[in-house]
Amino acid sequence: MILKYPSFSISIVFISWIVGMLINAFIKKTDFYNKHLNHLNFIKSEKANKIIGMHFFKWIVKNTFFKFFNQKLKLKCKIEKADLIKLRAEMTTSEIDHLIAFIFVTCFAIVAFYNLKFKSAGTIMFVNVLMNLYPSLLQQENKRRIDRFFNKFQGLS
Repeated sequence: MILKYPSFSISIVFISWIVGMLINAFIKKTDFYNKHLNHLNFIKSEKANKIIGMHFFKWIVKNTFFKFFNQKLKLKCKIEKADLIKLRAEMTTSEIDHLIAFIFVTCFAIVAFYNLKFKSAGTIMFVNVLMNLYPSLLQQENKRRIDRFFNKFQGLS
């Protein structure tokens, strides 16, 4: 009984990843995606990222089994501008996948909350934040780092 809520929450989150990828595949081809979603930035401050524990989350992703999930988000030894552009595009795809998945799972939590299943709603949202919102915020942080790198290169040219 005690594992009912966490196991359901994790199952919903894994399903949400597939939903996020499917929906993102359709909207990726739109002008809206390229104009607006490509440059999302919810938390611009490094200090705010530190406060919410993003550095700890980054460590978990880099040093646990999560590092095997999206192999496209890795760089080789020699870094070239084309590789960084491709990596940034992959990060955007991953970020939007997770945001769509976050919204999808949030709907389940709202329904659970509406049905007065507060433990279920809380557990769903806790798992959702850890497995969808934080990865999306991490991709935003990484994209900002790449953008700063590009700006340095343009300043030197």
